[in-house]
Parts: sequence; C-alpha cells; structure tokens
Amino acid sequence: MRHVIALDVGGTGMKAALVGVDGTLLYEARRRTGRDRGPDAVVQSILDFADDLRAYGKEQLDYPALAAGVAVPGIVDSERGIATYAANLGWTNVPLRSLLSDRLAGIPVALGHDVRTGGLAEGRIGAGRGADRFLFVPLGTGIAGAIGIAGSIEAGAHGYAGEIGHVVVRPDGPLCGCGQRGCLETLASAAAVTRAWAKASGDPTADAADCAKAVESGDPRAIAVWQDAVDALAAGLVTAITLLDPRTLIIGGGLAEARETLFTPLRAAVEKRVTFQKLPSIVPAALGDNAGCLGAGLLAWDLIATDSEVTA
Repeated sequence: MRHVIALDVGGTGMKAALVGVDGTLLYEARRRTGRDRGPDAVVQSILDFADDLRAYGKEQLDYPALAAGVAVPGIVDSERGIATYAANLGWTNVPLRSLLSDRLAGIPVALGHDVRTGGLAEGRIGAGRGADRFLFVPLGTGIAGAIGIAGSIEAGAHGYAGEIGHVVVRPDGPLCGCGQRGCLETLASAAAVTRAWAKASGDPTADAADCAKAVESGDPRAIAVWQDAVDALAAGLVTAITLLDPRTLIIGGGLAEARETLFTPLRAAVEKRVTFQKLPSIVPAALGDNAGCLGAGLLAWDLIATDSEVTA
C-alpha cells in the first residue's frame, strides 16, 4: 500500500503516522521527544522513530515509504531543510531534512513549521476545505497563525509569516517573551487565560478549561476573565482580517475546545469591530491534534508530486 511517513514533533511528545495517498492514517503512534536528555537526544529520537515507521510500513503494508514529512516548532527554514531555532527543544541550526533522508535510505524529506503544517491540513482537508483564502489560528500555550492561499501556506520572505500572536493589541499590556508589551498571546492564549483565571479564582491549579466551565455555570469572575481574552483576540483577528481579507478564520487549539462558549462571544466581538472589512466565516478547526500529522503527510505527498513533475 503506497504511503508516506509523517511526523509532528512537539515540545514533549511526537505524533506520527503512515499516511495513504488519499490522506488516510494507515498507522499511528506516539513517543516522547526525550528533551530532558538534551537537544541531540531529541534529534536521535526523531531519527529512530522515523526509521521504525519505515520498517513497520515495509513489513506490515508491504511497501516502502515513498517520502517523509516532518513538522517541528520554532523557526524553520523549509527551503534548506533546517530547524533554525526551537527554544523548547534546545535546537539551533539542525539540518533535520538531510539527517532524516540519510537515515531513511535516501527518500525525499519535507520539513515544515508545525502551525503552518497543521494549517495546510485544515485548509485542504479540514475546516477550510474549499476556501481560497483562510487564516488558521491555534490558541494554545502561545498563539501563531497559518495564512492559506489557494491550497498552499504562505511562509513569508523569511519564514515568519502568520505570527499573529505577536501583534500588539494593548501597548500597556503584559511583557511578552519577544520583548514587546501587550502581544496577543499574552492576553488571549490558553496560557494567558490559565494565568488570569488562577489569579481571579484564587486556585493556583485552575486552568483555561476550568475557566470555560465556570463561564458556562455563570461565575462572574470567570465571565470577566473570559471576555477580556475574547476582546483581545477579536482585536488581533480584526487586524488580520484588515491585512489579509480571509474568507474563513479557523480557530483551533485548547481554547477552541470550549466550542460555543468561545465562538459565540468571539463572533460577536469581531463583528462589532469590523467597519469596511468583509466579515469572514469564523469556524472551529476540524482535525484536532491530527492536523500536524496529516499536514506533514501532505508535505510529503506534495514533494513526490513535485519530484514527478520535475522528472517529467
């Protein structure tokens, strides 16, 4: 059975799959990155995992993998196949594409940024399917974005496109790790809501999911925390709408699991702010935590198609 290897590397764990030509997940597996053993150990874990997937596919699916796709966090040079920088993995200038290709008997390997890769999957086979222009925004520990144009993801001139989490929405707001104040992710990420709700509730173990439940039960403290985050998010999204004019806004990540507790006030807050802009559809992501793997698989299949075109 024809397939490719797909790897989605996170800060602590890796999701992997063998992906068929129609996007079917033929086999799935998960492992720890082993980052507690250092950056070299993480690279080795990725190489070993990919090699084990190659062996499984050859033995169980009776066909060697045709290519591999890997999605990684941080700053990624997709053109050169280098994981340029990832603070949570301790990486600097790791030539991951060539390392993987060597380990996988020379098959072609595509390297992509984790959020843009997830956005590719959501755009082609998920919530953005059929939309010629979309913006994918996962709300997790931080906030990033993937700009979809006609089935592809725009990386920008230097690979930094889509970093909506660092749009300043409140100049007098909290200090961000990037050095600015009031960045969107300091106010509207799952981590930001967790911090605000832990303080408001007096419970240091409370998190964003707890806040959403408290909102649903009518707790006025939770409603205030939640609305503050929604207002900040709406301000950032309207900036993106003004610049990009997307047809669809796809919201994913941990906060999106609150469903209409998030989407009902968010749609209202965005609509209230737009003036001349066209209001896009605002929808939840459809693929959940499979988006990264599916997107990595799409990168691999795209690589095969490109190689075939060049050969032809």
